[in-house]
Amino acid sequence: MKWFALRPRDPADPRWPLPETPQITLKAEDADDARRRFEEAYPSEPFGTPAHPTGEVGPGSFRGDTQALVVEETDTPPAPEA
Repeated sequence: MKWFALRPRDPADPRWPLPETPQITLKAEDADDARRRFEEAYPSEPFGTPAHPTGEVGPGSFRGDTQALVVEETDTPPAPEA
């Protein structure tokens, strides 16, 4: 699997679920798989987070808006500090 960095095209997009984090990095087969994994983990705002998943796609969802997210292949991220 490859690593992909995802970030909102507009840094001020209120749908971005991690306002303190400008991008997230995750492993996926390809860019489409990375987008799918992101949408699965963050389906909507304000309750669509891994800690509080929701089956509903609320107004804060990136689902179906392919232009709103930038998905780029990236290097392996550094290990988190203990």
